[in-house]
Amino acid sequence: MVKLDKVAHHIALPDGVSASLDGDNVTIAKEGTSVSREFRHPRLDVKQVDGGLEVFCDLPRRSERALAGTWNAHLNNMVRGVDTGFEYRLQAVYSHFPMTIKVQGNKLTVTNLFGEKVPRVAKLPWTPGEVEVRVENKTDILVKGSDREKVGQTAANIERCCVVKKRDRRVFQDGIYIVSKGA
Repeated sequence: MVKLDKVAHHIALPDGVSASLDGDNVTIAKEGTSVSREFRHPRLDVKQVDGGLEVFCDLPRRSERALAGTWNAHLNNMVRGVDTGFEYRLQAVYSHFPMTIKVQGNKLTVTNLFGEKVPRVAKLPWTPGEVEVRVENKTDILVKGSDREKVGQTAANIERCCVVKKRDRRVFQDGIYIVSKGA
């Protein structure tokens, strides 16, 4: 394997997006929306350079080179999230019993799934300012936000609350499913 003398990933910041470093914390902000994350490692550094950020490591080992690529991906996701945001679309599918979906505070309630008497509940662990959850047309759910991990985890919580057990999934397809992931 070829030895590298350094690894340097450059992250460009679009117009209007700013980045600030406070020790190991990196905060990316644009027009009131901000995402921050801690990047701590003894051999890797995140530096502010002209027009963007740089993930840098001198004489990297294989694991450090991989971690530098991971940090690069995280920073690019933060920039993209603040600039355009992330959006997941989910759709409720039912064949016989019409289910009702409601967002109440930090919970999404699904009633009448398979005619069940007890409603199923999905936890929405973040505030509506961080991750917005909307129900459209009674069957479409829209999850939006600037942090990719929080938006994805919220969509997964909603999808997971409607898991059907002890039935053939090919026949009993009722539930809520992720339809699209996009920006």
